[in-house]
Amino acid sequence: MSILVDRDILRALDDGDICIDPFDPKALGTNSYDVHLAPTLRVYEEGQLRATGREPLDVRVPRETIDHVIGDSGFVLKPSELYLASTVEYTASHKHVPILNGKSSLGRLGLSIHVTAGTGDVGFCNHWTMELFVVKPLRIYAGMPIGQLLWFTASSEPSCSYAEKGSAKYTARSALPQASAMHRNFPKDGKP
Repeated sequence: MSILVDRDILRALDDGDICIDPFDPKALGTNSYDVHLAPTLRVYEEGQLRATGREPLDVRVPRETIDHVIGDSGFVLKPSELYLASTVEYTASHKHVPILNGKSSLGRLGLSIHVTAGTGDVGFCNHWTMELFVVKPLRIYAGMPIGQLLWFTASSEPSCSYAEKGSAKYTARSALPQASAMHRNFPKDGKP
């Protein structure tokens, strides 16, 4: 696999192999494209208190979420909280493997933009949902550069792209962060 550089990204955009909407030439790097933070953050609603403490998240059960809109004065992320965020940009990758990484300047402030979900699939077409967490309180702003997308050339065309898989959980276009759909991996009896 090889990584696309700026001229390759532009060619892939012209050929329709990659889509970035909206596209801003100023966000194009040497071998990446800067994506920006959308104005809505989503957090999981706290469970009912029990004698042992908070009810944990359960991978078999969908959990309610609460949305927070990032105002003009920003929003302070707190340690020990997971915030789901999305990119302003809708992206599509029909031939290449997209990878989302954090910006090093934000990493130096203690912000991580994903827990384990940095790799996309050939055929992924949507806004990216990120899992934000910080080591110290940090004020962030809507529209700020939040990450960098890179594209790798796949060794061959997949037999079935992400968008065509019946098991794909995040194909419905949404500019809002998408909560976990892991519960869909379990039949109604709750067993994997």
